[in-house]
Amino acid sequence: MRMTIVSTGTDSAAAAPAGPGVGPLLRAWRERRRVSQLELALRADSSARHISFVETGRSRPSEEMVLRLAEHLDVPVRERNSLLLAAGYAPRYPETPLDDPALGALREGLERLIQGYEPYPALVVDATYTVVAANRGITMLLDGVPESLLQPPLNAMRLTLHPEGMAPRIRNLGAWRGHLLTQMERQIALHRSEPLRALYEEVAAYPVPQAVDDGEQPKDSVPYFALPLRIEHDGRVLSFVSSISTFNTPMDVTVSELAIETFLPADPATAKYLHALGADG
Repeated sequence: MRMTIVSTGTDSAAAAPAGPGVGPLLRAWRERRRVSQLELALRADSSARHISFVETGRSRPSEEMVLRLAEHLDVPVRERNSLLLAAGYAPRYPETPLDDPALGALREGLERLIQGYEPYPALVVDATYTVVAANRGITMLLDGVPESLLQPPLNAMRLTLHPEGMAPRIRNLGAWRGHLLTQMERQIALHRSEPLRALYEEVAAYPVPQAVDDGEQPKDSVPYFALPLRIEHDGRVLSFVSSISTFNTPMDVTVSELAIETFLPADPATAKYLHALGADG
């Protein structure tokens, strides 16, 4: 599966946010992070009095101060633009479409990365789990998924949890479904994204298929070091553990919301099977 560029309907970072100003937004982020005004002031080389004045609107923070507070509160890049707009400043971070020539090197690098991970599965998703790139290992896991679910744009959560998707073949569906929904809940708490919330409500409402859910690790398998994805493929059960990577200190909204998920074989039998498939292919 080659690199697929998808235009997603994410919230525009250039739209002026509704609300009373930057102060309440900063206070909300501080409270969400469970940081006191004094602690934030110490981190940002300021004073608790100044932080209080900013939050109540008695003092207008400089552009530098807004960015400094956002950095220490680990505010997502998209929301940093919203904070700047609320404070009366221009957005600092561009939102470059993924198919823009300026991101050509990024696209090529991502494709080389996930292809180099073969025969193990790997994919790249955006902030709402739209698949923007996937390798042949992912294609293998999608065997048997109906064409109706494979029409672009593909969505990783829909493909995994839809009762006609991968869900019926996931042997530990209860645990894996719970893991994915919890992951989405954490992201919704971090990002003010209505598209992500709508996706969560959709996939959480899917009926759970009558899959074979053993719920436990087979007695003859090696010990798992993380929650595995145990999925049937061609008459056997494959086990994977997943890892998610993001870009360090991104300077673009689009790049900041990309995530690379790789699936590592959780036992020798899965690794051997995948290498055999790769040799045959």
